[in-house]
This record gives sequence, structure tokens and C-alpha cells, in this order.
Amino acid sequence: MYTTKDSTSTADYDYYHGFLPEDIRSDNTFQAVLYSLVFVFGLPGNILVLWVLIQYKGLKSMTDIYLLNLTISDLLFVVSIPFWLHYMLHEWVFGNVLCKVINAGYLIGFYSGILFIMLMSIERYLAIVHHVFAFKVRKVRYGIISSAIIWFVAICASLPELIFYNIKTVSGKTECSIFYPNTTISTWKVFGFFQVNIFGFLIPFSVMTFCYSRIIITLLGNKASKKHRAVKIIFTVMIVFFVFWIPYNIVLFLNSLLEMEILNKIGNEGRLQMALQITQSLAFTHCCVNPFIYAFMGEKFRMYVGRFFRNWFSPILVCMGWSNVHFNFQDNNSSVQSHSSGRHDLSTVM
Repeated sequence: MYTTKDSTSTADYDYYHGFLPEDIRSDNTFQAVLYSLVFVFGLPGNILVLWVLIQYKGLKSMTDIYLLNLTISDLLFVVSIPFWLHYMLHEWVFGNVLCKVINAGYLIGFYSGILFIMLMSIERYLAIVHHVFAFKVRKVRYGIISSAIIWFVAICASLPELIFYNIKTVSGKTECSIFYPNTTISTWKVFGFFQVNIFGFLIPFSVMTFCYSRIIITLLGNKASKKHRAVKIIFTVMIVFFVFWIPYNIVLFLNSLLEMEILNKIGNEGRLQMALQITQSLAFTHCCVNPFIYAFMGEKFRMYVGRFFRNWFSPILVCMGWSNVHFNFQDNNSSVQSHSSGRHDLSTVM
């Protein structure tokens, strides 16, 4: 990791918090363009999911509660991107309070987002594999309680950012980064890496692997007509999570070994810095993909999106003389009704 020392402190730049070290900030075109695209697509996509959930679908199930909270988690990251872009291109000009809030908010969104994906996996596992038991526990109030617990865990995991993130003048520029006490830099860095590995990947991935493997086995033995589509969506969820997050966590783990001097820093430190930049950028784009995986791939949600566009854009198109434009979204409630009374609840897959 790149460090800069002054007379009183050490500035530690951790890639997984989203900021570039000084020595590569002059060559950040790729990351700046990527983050801009994440903002352009992630903000309207997640706002649309939020609007449809509240205005049309309603928070009537545990799945709705989790999807709402997942969307809020993604928005916490997306709304911080303009601050990051300005910082990447210039220096930090937003003050010490926003330095703490933006970084803590990002990590809260990071942890809560992945943990809500884990909760959605558990909820689908109960709905499909243990549907009789799920009928008793898949209640809105339990969804609210479990969501509150996830937010509490995410906030606790982000406390180091609230404590150690500060602004300081380093080499004539105002930096917003973690400034650990000189005697505990390596300890806190290793703790941060392993915290992300464990809470941000290892636990959620293990739970998801168990849940979705059992779901697939159950669906393959089910004669429902939507079985193959449900399995396809489940594989999409797993593959996307795997592709976006495993490379990032592998590099974080290697950095932990580097800080503990298990790996030789000579020749490895620079390569791992670049690897962190690339894999972090890939992982962060996941917030753009979530709306499509967890919302737009579902029949009911596409129906509500179609209703949204008809209500808001059809009058505008008519005024513009484009009255022949139609939104061909399915709006047939009977085709998307979930089956109960002994059948697997396949509609909860998306």
C-alpha cells in the first residue's frame, strides 16, 4: 500500500474504500470513466426500482422489504460517486465531516448490500425448499426486524471509517483518507482486509452457495412450468456474484498476506495495487447490475415498470405526436400469480 508520512501522521490509502493513491492519480481516466458510467446507469436504475416498489408493488412481502433495502444500499454508493470523481481529478474540498460521512456511507452500503443479497437467498431457500415452514416466517414484520439487524451490523463494521477517516494536507494537497496511529497501521489494515473478506464475501458466499444449491435440486425435481426459467435466474445470480466479487476478495486477501509479510513486498506491492484498482472497479459496477437481476428479470416487476412508463410517458408521447408508440410489457396478473397450497413458490425467485 502507498503511504505518505508527515511529522505527525501516516496517510494510508486503501483501495477498497474507493480512493486512488497519489502515484497513480494522474493516470485515472479508465476509473473516472467507469465510475461515471456506474453513476449514469446506477442512479436512475435504482431510483426506478425504489419508485416501483413504493408506488406500484407495495411492501407486501419479505422479498419486497429486502429488495427495497438492497436498492437503498446501492444508492448509498451511487450518490457518493460525484464526490469521488472530483477527488480523483483534483483534491478533497468538501471538508472533514463529509470525508467521514461519504466513506462511512459507502462501506455501510457495501456491507448491507451484500448481506441483503444473502438474506434474499435465505428467503428464497425457505420459500422453495421449506415452503410450509416459510409460510409462517416469511412475514413483513420479520423482514423489517432482520433488515434492521443488517443495518446495525453494517454500521458497526463501518465504525473505523468514522473514527480514522480525516482530511490532512499531504505534499501540498488536501487528502481524505485513513490516518491510523503510527504504531497500529499494519494491524488496522490487516483487520480491514479480513473484515471485508469475512463479512463482505466469505459468509455471504457460503450461505448463497448452500441455499442456491438446495434450491436447484428442489426445482429440478419440480414439475412446474417455470422450473427452467427459475433455475436460469438462480444461475445468473450466482455467476454474477462470483464474477464481480471473487477477484476483488482474492486480491484483498493477498494484500493481507503482504501486510503480514508472508508475501514479499518487493515486486508484489505494485502489481497488487494495480490489481486492486481493476478488481475494485469491477466489483463496484455490481450496483448497476442489481436492478436488472433482482427486479427487471421478474415478470411482475416488468409489468409494474410497463405501467410506470405508460402512466408517465404515454401522455408526453401523445403530445409530441407519437401516439402510435406502445409499451409492450406484460400486464396480465393471472400469468404471474404464485401458486400455494403445496406447490413451490417459484414466483419468489424473482
